[in-house]
Amino acid sequence: MIVELVKSEGIAHHSYFVGNSGRAAVVDPRRDVEVYLSLAESNGLDITHIFETHRNEDYVIGSLELADATGAEIYHGRNLDFGYGTPVIDGAKFTLGSVELEVLETPGHTLESISLALRDMGVSKEVQMVFSGDVIFAGETGRVDFYGVDRRPEMAGLLYDSLFSKILPLGDHVILCPAHGAGSVCGADIRQQDYTTVGYEMKTNPQLNLASKKDFIDFKIKETLYTPPYFKKMEEYNQKGAPIMGRLPYLKAMPAKILKKMQSDGAQILDVRKPTSFGDGHIPGSFNIWREGVAAFAGWFLNYNDPIILVDDHGYGLNEVRQSLVRLGFDNIYGYLADGFPNWYLHAESVDKLNLWTVQDLKKHQFDGDFFLLDVRQIDDWENGYIEGAYHIYLGEVPLKMNEIPGDTPVVVYCDSGYKSTVACSFLKNNGYSSLTSVVGSMTAWKKAGYPVVND
Repeated sequence: MIVELVKSEGIAHHSYFVGNSGRAAVVDPRRDVEVYLSLAESNGLDITHIFETHRNEDYVIGSLELADATGAEIYHGRNLDFGYGTPVIDGAKFTLGSVELEVLETPGHTLESISLALRDMGVSKEVQMVFSGDVIFAGETGRVDFYGVDRRPEMAGLLYDSLFSKILPLGDHVILCPAHGAGSVCGADIRQQDYTTVGYEMKTNPQLNLASKKDFIDFKIKETLYTPPYFKKMEEYNQKGAPIMGRLPYLKAMPAKILKKMQSDGAQILDVRKPTSFGDGHIPGSFNIWREGVAAFAGWFLNYNDPIILVDDHGYGLNEVRQSLVRLGFDNIYGYLADGFPNWYLHAESVDKLNLWTVQDLKKHQFDGDFFLLDVRQIDDWENGYIEGAYHIYLGEVPLKMNEIPGDTPVVVYCDSGYKSTVACSFLKNNGYSSLTSVVGSMTAWKKAGYPVVND
C-alpha cells in the first residue's frame, strides 16, 4: 500500500494519494494534477477513484481535471447538489485490492462533509487512518460559519456529533489525515504538524477537552475567522465544476511597451518581489504581493476578469506563482514582463517608489501626531500586543474599510515583518492615497529592538 501526502504551500492544502494492487485513489486533489499522474505512473498504478471530502472554499478542487486525464470516477457527499460526480452515503465501501475505504458522513464544517476510513484488510479489520477533510486538524476543528451566524449553533452541534460519534471512536491509534495544515484560513489555529492521531488529539486538542457539547458549541460560535471574497468563486466552481485547463496556462514574455499598453487597458500588474525591492522602485500602478504570499493574498485583492501580468527581478522562475494563481481559479493569467523589472527602467519608463521606515524611524516619530499608524496583522496577533497609537484593520479587510483610513493624513503601516504592510501600501497607493510608508521588519523588529508593546 502506498499513501502519499501532497502539500500545496500558501493555502496549506493537503491532498492524499492512496495506491494498492494496480489502482489508486486521490482525496481532495488540487487543480494542477501532474503530481498525481506522476505518482501513478512511477508506481505502475491506474487512478480509478477521486474523493472530495466536501465542497472546498479556499481553492479550486482538481477533481474534474484529474478525471479528464484518467477517466476516474468522482465521489462526494450527498447533501449538496453537485453538478458532477456521484453522491455517496454513510457506510459505502470502495476497495483497492486489500485496501478498503469506508465513507463516514461527518457534517458540521459543511452539510455534505464526509471522511474516509482506511483499512488494510490483508493486515487487520481495524481502521488504520482516516482522511478527515476539514472536520478536524492538528490542534483544531473545522470552522462552522459558512451558513451564516444564525446556523452556527446547528453546525457546531453537527460537528461535535461527527467528532464524538464517528471520528474519535475509531481508536487512539488511528492516523488523522486532515485537508489542511498550519496557515490555512479553514482553521483558527492549526498546529505545524502534517499528521496526527486520534489519541494525540484527545490528549492535546483543547476543543476536544471542553466539558460538554454545549461548551463546544459556545466555543465554536465565538470563533473569529476571516472569509476572503474569493471564497464565493471557489464555492461556485467546486459545486458546478471548474473549467478544465488540460495544462497550466502559457505565460507570454512581454516587452515593456506592451505591458504599458495592456495596463492602460485595465490589466492587473502583480509585482511579486520582496518589499525592499518594490519600495526602491516599481511600475506605477502595480500591486505588490511577495512571491510566497501570492497563494494567501491574491484572492483578497485580484479580480477574475482583467488580465494578470507578473513582474519580478528576472522574468523567469514564475511557475510557483502561476500554480498558486491557478489553484485559486485565476485563469486570467496573461504573461510576465520579459527580463524582469530591469527591462522596465532600461527602456526609460517612469518608476515609482514607496517610502520605507525602519523600526528606529517609527520609534523616533511615534508620538509626532502627524500620521495615522495602521496595524494590518490578524486580530489574534493584535490582541497579543500592538504598538501604542496604532489602529487595527486586517490586511484582507483593507479594501472594505478604506473609509476608516484617512486620505488627508500620511499613513504608516506595519505588520509582522514588513511584507503584508507593503501589500497594504501598494493597494492604498493605487486607490488614491499619496503619503504612505511601510515599516520594514515591523513588529518582529520592533520587539527585537526592545521597544514597548501595549497589551490590553
